[in-house]
Amino acid sequence: MTPLATLIARQIAATGPLSIADYMTLCLLHPVHGYYTTRDPLGASGDFITAPEISQMFGELVGLALAQSWMDQGAPEHFALAELGPGRGTLMADILRATRAVPGFHTAAQIHMVEASAPLRARQSEAVPGVTHHDHLDDLPELPLFLVANEFFDALPIRQFLRTSDQWRERLVGLDPEGALSFGLAAPLPLKSLDHRLADTSEGDIVTLSPPADAMAESLGARIASQGGAALIIDYGDWRSGGDTFQAVKGHAKTDSLRDPGTADLTAHVEFESLARAAAPAAHTRATPQGVFLERLGITARAQALAAGLSGVALDNHIAAHRRLTHPEEMGTLFKVMALYPEGATPPPGLDI
Repeated sequence: MTPLATLIARQIAATGPLSIADYMTLCLLHPVHGYYTTRDPLGASGDFITAPEISQMFGELVGLALAQSWMDQGAPEHFALAELGPGRGTLMADILRATRAVPGFHTAAQIHMVEASAPLRARQSEAVPGVTHHDHLDDLPELPLFLVANEFFDALPIRQFLRTSDQWRERLVGLDPEGALSFGLAAPLPLKSLDHRLADTSEGDIVTLSPPADAMAESLGARIASQGGAALIIDYGDWRSGGDTFQAVKGHAKTDSLRDPGTADLTAHVEFESLARAAAPAAHTRATPQGVFLERLGITARAQALAAGLSGVALDNHIAAHRRLTHPEEMGTLFKVMALYPEGATPPPGLDI
């Protein structure tokens, strides 16, 4: 049993079962034993790899999409170029490299990152010198905001509810008779926030809510609606949540989400409909498959240009990276892209409206 598991078990014994949201918060952000506060989880030696680490093409095209939005909105003289949960800073470094030739873009941009992990902040500062870090989205400056959130919302705490008749039972983390962590259910009760899901769910179905994600989207939408800008939200999920998508990943493989808390990444599929609703009055695009988004932005042409200088293993890896980012059986369909932008403005390129 990990030190964090012992602490969680003691808390449950003293005060009762935890929501999955509270369990995730402890596992990921505990100041001493939390997953994100104690390690760099990325790369071959970590637990997972994200799109920017797979290929530079991803960040380059995201950067050019943001730059086009900046130009479409009149190229504001000063703006915040920001990222939520920036990993090692690879995505922002690729964005900046790809946009060097966009006239005035770098002069106008102020680089900001919202990051909770001290180890990752250090890596980000190495990758992007001069970046300003923040603990919270609301700490960003009052400027037009052009932002990317890649695999950020999936790690925000969730609550799960199982449908029983026309009521819902919340899924909780408690203790089994032997004192080990286990899942259980709260007493059934009606939830107005889930009334709209009665039409597309049946007895025994699980629906996921993420109040922190909705609050973040609300703040993003209010900023963009009032100050201008655009946000690209890129994550795995769908328009509506369905089923039990809560998962733990350790060593690039799925593991038991209640085993060894604090040592694995915990995530859940993102419900884009909920984010879009929360972000009003900002406009939003539909959730477009990542592969479609990247192809519309020209990833195949970029891949061919880069391939011209490669051979052997390097070429094989490059071809595999292109496939992984875009193919429906890889990240191309599971991952979606949705943009927030001011009502009446031109949406970022590559997305359905």
